[in-house]
Amino acid sequence: MTGGAETPTARMRKALHRARTSVRKAGVDHFRGDGSDWLALAALLLCVPALAFATVAAPAWCAPTALVLPIVAGGLLLRPASLITLYAAAAVALIVESAVLDPGEYGDDDRVTPGVILVVAAVGFFGLLIAQFRSRVGVPWRRGGTMLFDLRERIRVQSKLPHLPRGWHREMALRPAGGQSFSGDFVVASRTNGGRSLEVVLTDVSGKGMDAASRALLLSGAFGGLLGSLPPHAFLPAANGYLLRQDWEEGFATSVHLVLDLDSGDYELYSAGHVPGLQLCAGSGRWEEKAADGPLLGVYDGAQFDPIKGTLRSGDVLMLFTDGLVETSERDLTEGMDRLTGEADRYVQSGFHGAAWHLIEAVAKDVNDDRALLLVCRH
Repeated sequence: MTGGAETPTARMRKALHRARTSVRKAGVDHFRGDGSDWLALAALLLCVPALAFATVAAPAWCAPTALVLPIVAGGLLLRPASLITLYAAAAVALIVESAVLDPGEYGDDDRVTPGVILVVAAVGFFGLLIAQFRSRVGVPWRRGGTMLFDLRERIRVQSKLPHLPRGWHREMALRPAGGQSFSGDFVVASRTNGGRSLEVVLTDVSGKGMDAASRALLLSGAFGGLLGSLPPHAFLPAANGYLLRQDWEEGFATSVHLVLDLDSGDYELYSAGHVPGLQLCAGSGRWEEKAADGPLLGVYDGAQFDPIKGTLRSGDVLMLFTDGLVETSERDLTEGMDRLTGEADRYVQSGFHGAAWHLIEAVAKDVNDDRALLLVCRH
């Protein structure tokens, strides 16, 4: 045996390595939508003559429009180039059906009429649009919905408020515009300072619903990483710098940052162009407006954010919300806040348990804007 010859064991290891690499690459290509679709194409091409034969043999049970079934499946499974081959096969099947089905023997519903051709062509056109979209995005249709669902669940998990010690109650409700699953409003929260403090950031990204969802998702991840990693006074300046670096055409956002000492009830409220918060003082039974100074996020560099300080005593409630809850084209901010406090007074005796969702329903149920409400109560 020469020195350059490979042993059977070495050849087997190389073969196994190539096989693993091929399987891994096939898996990645399948996830991205670049994997081979010959198997799906072959199955759909077999369906076309089968449907054509069924139409000719039993037109009362299998109409010519049945050809839209493999066309729809092709739009979801095939790449645009393969889809053209399927369309060609469907066109041939329509020609054969038109030639074989005798108008005198079958009724109009069982023949290939111009209306049938238009229906099949229209479905094929929309299927091609879907296939081109999948090809551009690079995600198979089976995984696209899964990815969106996963993103939505991650946003919900990230927006969950941490548990608070005995004597405190917190809750948050979020309603996207138009009943969608994604919103331009989001919340990030964390227990900091060894668990003795609660930090919450409520942000309203410019736009609403799906238009703002992608930017809200990116910002929520960035803000979640900044929260607790920086001193409270440095959070909004860092968030402002991050937003400026994105260089979005519509890149501004409003935000409010609450830093609450869970032992004493003292808090600081930082605002970046956000609507004022409201505090219920149990001693007087009145709602007080809490407005801190600060510009919008993402407008200019070097912005300063000055906090307003306060204290939550026994029975006090702090409400933070976005402008979609209190401001619409039909009512101004003052009127909306008056309506919100009027509805909130009904929950004073019950301790505001479950009040966040009901307040949004009562104050801004049919508003076509993202709405978010955060409640922090000290019992």
